[in-house]
Amino acid sequence: MILVGTPKGILIPELDRSRLGAGRLRGVRLLHTHLTREGLTEEDLTDMLFLRLDSVAALTVDDQAQPVTLHAAVLLPPGAGDAPYDVLPPRPFDRVEEDFNALAEALEAELAREGERLAAPDSREAGREKAVLVSVASSPRAVQEASLAELAALADTAGLAVAESVVQRVATVNPKFILGKGKLAEIEVAALRSGASLLVFDGELSPSQIRNLAEVTQLRVIDRTQLILDIFAQHAASRGGKLQVEMAQLKYLQPRLVRQDRAMSRLMGGIGGRGPGETKLEVDRRRIRERIGRIKDELKELRKRRAAARAGRARAGLPVVSLVGYTNAGKSTLLNTLTGSEVLAENRLFATLDPTSRRLRFPSDREIILTDTVGFIRELPKELKEAFRATLEELEAADLLVAVADASHPEVEGQAAAVADILREMELGDIPRLFVLNKWDAVPEEARGPLRNAFPEAIPLSARTGEGLSALTDAILARVRPGPGVRDHGSAPAGPEATPADGDGDADGAATAADAARTGP
Repeated sequence: MILVGTPKGILIPELDRSRLGAGRLRGVRLLHTHLTREGLTEEDLTDMLFLRLDSVAALTVDDQAQPVTLHAAVLLPPGAGDAPYDVLPPRPFDRVEEDFNALAEALEAELAREGERLAAPDSREAGREKAVLVSVASSPRAVQEASLAELAALADTAGLAVAESVVQRVATVNPKFILGKGKLAEIEVAALRSGASLLVFDGELSPSQIRNLAEVTQLRVIDRTQLILDIFAQHAASRGGKLQVEMAQLKYLQPRLVRQDRAMSRLMGGIGGRGPGETKLEVDRRRIRERIGRIKDELKELRKRRAAARAGRARAGLPVVSLVGYTNAGKSTLLNTLTGSEVLAENRLFATLDPTSRRLRFPSDREIILTDTVGFIRELPKELKEAFRATLEELEAADLLVAVADASHPEVEGQAAAVADILREMELGDIPRLFVLNKWDAVPEEARGPLRNAFPEAIPLSARTGEGLSALTDAILARVRPGPGVRDHGSAPAGPEATPADGDGDADGAATAADAARTGP
């Protein structure tokens, strides 16, 4: 490929990405001419790095435009030096002895060995796509690191292996590239050496920032919102949950559809139509709008069915108690322990996406409906807030909210505050609330006192062992009152069996709270 530039520079066109992969080079060497005696520039070296070129070389010329000296550089394998590349000694252009093919093949072989080591069968990262996590903000470093730890947990839930984490504290975030080109070069080196192919930013990137980053790095670039949307897409099980995730993804994608190339536009004029018609970009946007409209109609029907189910419970006189809290706080485990159910409960973020309701009978023959809901998270994407409105409408019918927090989590106070903020945003702050410190068995003895002082009204318990469940059931009974037709004592009237709120799944039948409480030590 021959490129013709100007004395100030040359424009490298879009190169074929088909050969790019974890630990692989481009399969392209760049040899260009410097019209002065200047050797390789910083820009030459960063181009080699960002484009993953096999090598970069500059041929200097004299005043008569005759070739004089060849300056060349190649990338280095992991651990081979402080810099990610090696600048070779200048050579007279006709006495170059380096075998650049052999150098590129040796580097790829070294990168392949490193990749095999990281993907060993006994490695937890085997078979997972590797990612570099990046936090760029003006917040204190401790805050950034805590947020990046949560991003790492999200990445793990999404099936990614974290190859590297980068924290950069800045006075002002670069509005174009988020961070400087020098820092981006460091990240590119880390990705190349670890075999990472994905760059995940802790925060939401604007459409222009994603485009700008995609132009300078060969890594795929996503942000925190895309990662959360991907998790929801992987784990949504019900029809309603899948529709809500699809709508959130479409709303996120809509402003990020950009024209990549004029050649991609196509004519869509009908018979008798004049002019170029719709471009592919316009067609894509129109199709997204139409699909969002259809999803909204389906979700409207879903809300009607859920409203009818709630009305049925109200007629049966069954109070509704909803479990709310930060993701992975143990809400599903608590529901299972109290009701004897087998709702999916895993130690990962967003294990529960679809609401599930179960009926719980107390020894006094009083019954309630206990509902498990999707977990909250700080900076929940606005697309998800709107999309999951149908799911979270279950909370509006609740007579009592049980806010569950993970007492063993180092950020428990921040997570509890985030849940309270989200409930206020949803205008649910007036519903009576109990606060529960779950996973109390995992809290060291010396940390329990400070937690009790921080949350004096909280009920400490362990959904896993059953410790403290009696205190919770007593508190629930004290807060909820039986509805019309339900007596405090004697036999409760036969009410409908509780089913998952969206109609998917099977009911487990009514469980006895006393049995659940007896499972404790």
